[in-house]
Amino acid sequence: MTQPTRRQFLKTTTHAAAAATTLAAAAGQTVHAAEDNLIRVGLVGCGGRGTGAALNALSVDNGPIQLVALADVFENKIKSTHASLSTHKQVGSKVDVPEERRFVGFDAYKQVMDALEPGDVVILTTPAAFRWVQYSYAIERGLNVFMEKPVTIDAPTSVRMLGINKAAVAKNLKVAVGLMCRHCVARQELFDRIQNGEIGDLMMLRAYRMSGQTGSAAAPPNPGDLSDLMYQIKHFHGFLWLSGGAVSDFLIHNIDESCWMKNAWPVSAIACGGRHYRGEDVDQNFDVYSIEYTFDDGAKLFVDGRTMPGCKREFASFAHGTKGTAVISTASHTPAKSRIYSGQNFDKDNLVWEYPQPEPNPYQLEWDDLITAIRNDTPYNEVERGVMASAVTSMGRMAAHTGQEITLDEFMKHTHEFAPGVADLTQDSESPLQPKPDGTYSVPMPGLVKNREYL
Repeated sequence: MTQPTRRQFLKTTTHAAAAATTLAAAAGQTVHAAEDNLIRVGLVGCGGRGTGAALNALSVDNGPIQLVALADVFENKIKSTHASLSTHKQVGSKVDVPEERRFVGFDAYKQVMDALEPGDVVILTTPAAFRWVQYSYAIERGLNVFMEKPVTIDAPTSVRMLGINKAAVAKNLKVAVGLMCRHCVARQELFDRIQNGEIGDLMMLRAYRMSGQTGSAAAPPNPGDLSDLMYQIKHFHGFLWLSGGAVSDFLIHNIDESCWMKNAWPVSAIACGGRHYRGEDVDQNFDVYSIEYTFDDGAKLFVDGRTMPGCKREFASFAHGTKGTAVISTASHTPAKSRIYSGQNFDKDNLVWEYPQPEPNPYQLEWDDLITAIRNDTPYNEVERGVMASAVTSMGRMAAHTGQEITLDEFMKHTHEFAPGVADLTQDSESPLQPKPDGTYSVPMPGLVKNREYL
């Protein structure tokens, strides 16, 4: 595959990507023409995110829809998801997953997709390391796709996913990426207002995801009841080859919504980070990350992430322009409570505009939009934008873990792939990441290790 140029990547903004996808997909074929109009859904990855995505899918109210197959490498997760959804007051009647359509194992994704018909929907919510493998098979089967973020966690898979996605566009498949903030109506109106110049030229953005606890990114020692591979998958947020770690899995939303408001992707990143209160945890994450992104016009995006007990909490994104400031989001992902102020202070006397409450839930809106596109056969493909958000986030992680300035050009040409053999893994395989003799794992060492497995 040819390496994309920086100019090509920087042009991949919200509207440009949507326009390009629309033109390409318009030449494709109808992807859901089942005579009974029933959309069947299969879920690959039965964790909390997968269960939530399936619930949102079954909650779309524009025609018949049914969950018909489940897959995971842990049987207990399948049982938990099935119990939760099948007994749900609102959607339980839409769950039809008998024992023979509950599949366990590394090849279970194929069995789920084989249980679907072309034009149905498969949900991919396994750790990101497996995304390109499963997406390839979904395209082969002619399935529409919802995939969780991040889409990729390193440069080779980012380039690979862009190439794979061309086949999805050619087949007119509808593909959603779980960056649900883009479907938030409050943020959408704020984006239009910023692009219309209501806060002037956008010079600086700030984004924070600072938790007062260690959270799910931490991983305790392996008690020995699982192989290294299965243990790491169980605690996938803690291991870079599986998820990209806390930066890729958690900070991506704030990074993506900020870049959206700027209507551009940054061209470089420098970053700091470190480990502090680790106790017995053996994961590969830093406790704090501080990333400075630079856009082509010199504007900055500052991103701070922290998972340390007893510290100030902040979960928000802000935009600063020459005429005023904007709250992109505050207090988690939803509701956004987007608003605009004159000047640089967030004083109520300076409030110029705010989105009225309550807001529709973007987690549901992204599913409403996807299923509507399938039923109406309208162009819909979010992969290119999802890859770019994932790559830019990984660029920031690489800058923190190596202690070097990283440009987008350099990142996309980087050859390090965390798990090149991921497609061939089985439950008996050795993990791509091996523990040290004491059961701990290697961690990033900025300045000392610059080019290899801690990127």
